[in-house]
Amino acid sequence: MMRYVAIGDSFTEGVGDDQPDGSVRGWTDLLAAGLAAGEGTTVQYANLAIRGRLLEPIVTEQLDAALALSPRPTLLTLNGGGNDMMRPGGDMLRLAELTEKAIQRCIEAGVRMVLLSGADPSERLPLGGVMRRRGELLTQAVIELVERYDITFVDVFHDTEIRRPGYWSADRLHLNAAGHRRVAGLVLEKLGYETAAHVIDPGPNESRRVLAEARYYREHVLPWLNRRVRGRSSGDDRTGKFITWTEIQPA
Repeated sequence: MMRYVAIGDSFTEGVGDDQPDGSVRGWTDLLAAGLAAGEGTTVQYANLAIRGRLLEPIVTEQLDAALALSPRPTLLTLNGGGNDMMRPGGDMLRLAELTEKAIQRCIEAGVRMVLLSGADPSERLPLGGVMRRRGELLTQAVIELVERYDITFVDVFHDTEIRRPGYWSADRLHLNAAGHRRVAGLVLEKLGYETAAHVIDPGPNESRRVLAEARYYREHVLPWLNRRVRGRSSGDDRTGKFITWTEIQPA
């Protein structure tokens, strides 16, 4: 039986793919369902990702918990570093070193790892140029690692389709339902399943008028800055949404 566990931050938790009951779904939930459908059998699934997490606790605390699951996972996806990129003085080489240690641990444990780079939100963010430069540095470092260790890699950062506004939530930082659906398709394609990554129809141009921009800063940028000043994270006091094995039946 395939046992799939996901570790990471808000990207992996599924933030932006909001459900009617207030929960979030996300690409990992969709991937688990796609794996069950592709295999034609039940898949066990866990998601330990927590929004706001930096890479170090992802590849230590979350990876520890993932490898401690019983039975042990057969497949693990890892994405992280986006929150580190938004902090002053973010060290991309250190993030690459942390990623390499996580790769080595999974190899030693006999768990197949799939690494993902996060989608690139930089075109529409304040200080987006800094985010893109750091994202390029980290992605290139990860590409070197996956070639060295022969690890499966899904390069969402360089997927130009997902940079379109229609794949993003109102905060411009997290993917929406369409964005998460596309990521799930990209991963399934990379794993060899017969599927096509989701593509949205062209829509109207995004409004970037003064009032719309003022609303964006008031509703999204200022609360984020306030949390940084107070040393708080959006993931404080949260746990992963599926911390034990959950059975996903083939549709």
